[in-house]
Amino acid sequence: MTEFAPNAMTALIDDHYRYDLAESTCPPVSLGDLAEPGELAAIPLGYGTTRGDARLRELIAADAGVNADQVLVTVGAIEAMFLLAQAVCGPGDRVLLVTPCFPPARTVPEGLGAHLDLVAATFDDGYRLPLDRVVAALGPRTRLVSLASPQNPSGVRVTESEVRELLAAVRERAPQAVVLVDETYRESTYADAPVPPSAAVLPGVVTCSSVSKAHGAPGLRLGWLTATDQTLYARLREAEFVTTIACSGVDEFLATRVLQRRAEILAPRTKFLGEQLGELRRWAADQPVDLVVPDGGPLSCVRLRPEIDVARFYARLAERETRVSPGSWFGEDDRVFRLGFGHLSPAEFSEALSRVAEALSLSS
Repeated sequence: MTEFAPNAMTALIDDHYRYDLAESTCPPVSLGDLAEPGELAAIPLGYGTTRGDARLRELIAADAGVNADQVLVTVGAIEAMFLLAQAVCGPGDRVLLVTPCFPPARTVPEGLGAHLDLVAATFDDGYRLPLDRVVAALGPRTRLVSLASPQNPSGVRVTESEVRELLAAVRERAPQAVVLVDETYRESTYADAPVPPSAAVLPGVVTCSSVSKAHGAPGLRLGWLTATDQTLYARLREAEFVTTIACSGVDEFLATRVLQRRAEILAPRTKFLGEQLGELRRWAADQPVDLVVPDGGPLSCVRLRPEIDVARFYARLAERETRVSPGSWFGEDDRVFRLGFGHLSPAEFSEALSRVAEALSLSS
């Protein structure tokens, strides 16, 4: 197993590659898609509220199946993760984390002094939730159980029945624990597939999400938490006040527009992602790689077969102005990499795959 290397992930936004398959977002919306210049000019630049804009929370709540007063607007899903870990974890507490995973899901509780119990989902099992091993790792000192659906980097979903079974085990084996379900990619589907319901309504579950991935608005830095437990919600709200106070009013205004236009924003992206995934599957069938087909999100996991020299592959790929996300960013071996298929145009995506194929042919 390659050493976990989340710090290298800063290259994702700091370094530029001509053909970037490391990105895991959908095509971005533009400011002009959401508002007229005059509307922005009228927004007062004062403090917002700690809870977040009321209309924005109503839109989030209606989709998640909760009440608006159970939604807390945050600076991206990453702040949501931080606030929850800060509220429920302390030094010596235990956090159960399913890996591979989005790096802050691991680094945030670790930075707070919590002990991590890592349960690895595997490529060979299609990154399906290893429920038996997750349940076995629960204990009375577990304070947080963290998983994502769809997962990052694999795009594999956790089923509702699996979440319900996990919740029953948590009540029995770790009654003080909170279960976090990261739903950042929940609304990112393919072709005619429906958007699955949120886990927010399930007792004992906290969810987080944002407009960054499925909706193509990562520049807004706008996310949210849902928490149906009133006492926990109050602690999260207080934690937000002592960190960021409130979100940007401009971001909240624009995120409200995104969610008001959810259907028209998601529909073309759903069609686009289905087509891109189809091309990826056809490409992978002719290459010395294995592919875990994702359930949702513009991302997938690819594994180099044994005859491919891993270091040589990444070097040859960089020479071709192309990159993917190595597995070590997520706590996986670098023989596995995340490949994003939602960021590039169809022509650019085809060219990028051709360059990956070239790197593979020179790496055996």
